Amino acid sequence: MMMSKVSLQIYMFVATELATDIVITVGDVKFYLHKFPLLSKSSRLQTLVASTDEEGNDEVDISDIPGGPSAFEICAKFCYGMTVTLNAYNVLAARCAAEFLEMFETIDKGNLIYKIDVFLSSSIFRTWKDSIIVLQTTKSLLPWSENLKVINHCVDSIAAKASIDPSEVNWSYTYNRKKLPSESDPDSHWNGVRKQLTVPRDWWVEDICDLEMGLYKKVILAIKAKGRTAGEVVGEALRAYAYRRLFGTLDSAASNGLDCTRHRAALETIISLLPPERASVSCGFLLKLVRAACLLGSDEALRGDLVKRIGSQLDRASVSDLLIPASSDENALYNVDLVSSILEEFMVQCNGDEEALEDGESYPASSVCGGESELALVRLVDGYLAEIAKDPNLPLQKFIAITEMAPLAARPTHDGLYRAIDMYLKEHPSMTKSEKKRLCGLMDCKKLTAEASSHAVQNERLPLRLVVQVLFFEQLRASASAEAAASDHHPSPALRSLLPRENGNSYGSSRSAATTATTTEDDQWGGGAPASGDTSSFRSMSGLGNNKSGGNGGKATAKGPLQMPRKMLSKLWSGKASSGENSAGSDTSESPGSVNLEAETKSTHSRNTRHSVS
Repeated sequence: MMMSKVSLQIYMFVATELATDIVITVGDVKFYLHKFPLLSKSSRLQTLVASTDEEGNDEVDISDIPGGPSAFEICAKFCYGMTVTLNAYNVLAARCAAEFLEMFETIDKGNLIYKIDVFLSSSIFRTWKDSIIVLQTTKSLLPWSENLKVINHCVDSIAAKASIDPSEVNWSYTYNRKKLPSESDPDSHWNGVRKQLTVPRDWWVEDICDLEMGLYKKVILAIKAKGRTAGEVVGEALRAYAYRRLFGTLDSAASNGLDCTRHRAALETIISLLPPERASVSCGFLLKLVRAACLLGSDEALRGDLVKRIGSQLDRASVSDLLIPASSDENALYNVDLVSSILEEFMVQCNGDEEALEDGESYPASSVCGGESELALVRLVDGYLAEIAKDPNLPLQKFIAITEMAPLAARPTHDGLYRAIDMYLKEHPSMTKSEKKRLCGLMDCKKLTAEASSHAVQNERLPLRLVVQVLFFEQLRASASAEAAASDHHPSPALRSLLPRENGNSYGSSRSAATTATTTEDDQWGGGAPASGDTSSFRSMSGLGNNKSGGNGGKATAKGPLQMPRKMLSKLWSGKASSGENSAGSDTSESPGSVNLEAETKSTHSRNTRHSVS
């Protein structure tokens, strides 16, 4: 990296044959020099030498000079008229040392303080990276650098450059993140001439990540005060700084019991600098911050502020973002209580928006409600439920509480909920019948798609009553589809009232209800493949009986629903025959009332007709 440099040279004749007459001590280093060139430039040395002459001593101790021996050496060389080279790394130390030695213009015209100030204003503060380097050196030179206003000048310079239009940036900067499409364009040359690349809006965020937390805060506040930088860009700067200074070492520090004071200060500073705009930072980044707050044991007020911000944009989160590990003293994998509070906050804000809508107002720009938001939320919740269901220590009550927080009406289908319930049943095999009934009662089998229904009827973990309901409603769906196709009109109102609605809009039609128990299907729904012998019995349920040979070369002309033959029903209710109950000899087209489902759940029946998918 090229840095600004300047050579300061004053001609002065020094008789080298003369013996030195003063010793300057700076720490462990002694400088054997001559009084005349030093006293002609430094008011402070004049005073110190005068006091030592009275004592008959030729040694002066200035170990407290800022910058140490190297900074004093620059000042001494200047006094002797020697050439000294200044750059961004040593200029501030030399400036503080010159201030300490009182090398003012009143002592000598064109003294060192004046020349360094000209160099700073004409070169350093006009250069992007030099301003950052000088700002980094100010910490070791406090309070001198603060009193000399160098910190303020550096901060103003950096903030001004970060706030200009990116099209005016003509200096080098560090940018290692994902490039803009224009920067990654393989056709970067046109007729042999290189195209001018577009400077991204966040071109400056990586360079200032090198700053210490206190200085970084000053720069961000100055950028925000100028009001020319979008909140998303400031949010990206904070995200980059958090990954560099906080997230990278937090886990190891916390697990090893190290002092996390620095991490805690960084977290609190980053949160205090977050822009107020809703979309200024991603929901994933906010969830990482709240995870860090839990890990560091931050106060409840801090976490509460984060929960409110996350709740306002929870629909933009991903499942992996919500998988926040539980604390070490909890017997669980994930912090479900925290996610529950975030969901509750989302619903509180959503209800507030709906109340405003009922009063005749429109949804505010920052509204968390709306069809797309609610749909994204239920998908997020269902995916999250499927993950936390794998925790063998997750209480059923917490699983149900999370499920009920998402608007049930917003679920166009219950496939995702079914997948989560099936996973919970698989990981908690010791559940009682009442617990299974309560869990499966969360799901509406009328909202299962054909694919989910075909998997459910083979799922040994589900209560038999639920399996029968799935078969019944799939039969209704197929019957309505066949009736509509045959008569070219909608099904009767009585039948339509029983039909499940697809995507929450219409009663729909049956689509490929045939059950093909394949490995791919079981992978999708989290179950295992059924035995080959039992597969044929479930395949026999499909088809409407019109699969006859015809003009199509003997191929099937239609696909039918999941049907329940008399023989299959007899197997399902075989346990009832011995107790005097009627066997399932009725046709599958009977109404739900004709099948005593409640009595079925209380019987001890044979489950030979169903196979394990675990």
